[in-house]
Amino acid sequence: MGSAEETAGGYRPWSEVTPEAARRLLVAAVEAFAERGYHATTTRDIAGRAGMSPAALYIHYKTKEELLHRISRIGHDKALDILETAAAGPGTAADRLGAAVRSFVLWHAAHHTTARVVQYELDALAPEHRDEIVQLRRQSDAVVRRILGDGVAAGEFHVPDVPGTTLAVLSLCIDVARWFNAAGRRTPEEVGELYADLVLRMVGAAPRA
Repeated sequence: MGSAEETAGGYRPWSEVTPEAARRLLVAAVEAFAERGYHATTTRDIAGRAGMSPAALYIHYKTKEELLHRISRIGHDKALDILETAAAGPGTAADRLGAAVRSFVLWHAAHHTTARVVQYELDALAPEHRDEIVQLRRQSDAVVRRILGDGVAAGEFHVPDVPGTTLAVLSLCIDVARWFNAAGRRTPEEVGELYADLVLRMVGAAPRA
C-alpha cells in the first residue's frame, strides 16, 4: 500500500489502531495479503515487511487470523459508515443513492489494496469471525435496499426486484477494488461519478440536470 493510497479520499487507513507498532504490522499484513493471498503469507513475511521480528508480532496479535479479523472488521465498519452517512443525507432517494454509490466506489478505488483484502478474504476467517463480518455485510445490504425501496415507493426508481438490484449495486461497487489502477487514466473521484451515473440509469432514475 503506497503513501498515496494511505491518504487518498480523506481517510488514513488504520489510524484507529494503536500503538504505532500494531498499526505497522496491520499495514504490512494488508500489503502481504493483497500481494500473496492470506494462505500464502506467513507471520514472518508480515513481521519482515514491518521491520520487526516475528516475536514482536505476537506481542500485538496472537495469530495471523487475528490480524485478518482486525483488518476485516475495521474495513467493514468503514464501509457501513460510508453507506449509512449517504443514506441519512438530504435530498431524494436518487440523490442519496448517487451519494452512496459515489462515496462507496471512491473508497474502494482510493484504497483498492486495503479493499481487496477486506472484501475478498472473508473465507479465511474463523467461523465466529466470519459470522460477525457477514452480519456487517447484511447491514450494508439493508442500507442500500432501504434507499432503493424509498425510490420505488416515491416513483423515482423502476426496480422490479429490490433485493436482486441491491446485490448488483453492491457487487458493482466492490469489484472496483479488483481492477482499479492508481496509474490509470481515471481518478477515484471520476470512477465514483461514473458509477453513480451508471447505477442511477440502471434503476431508471431521471438523469441529473
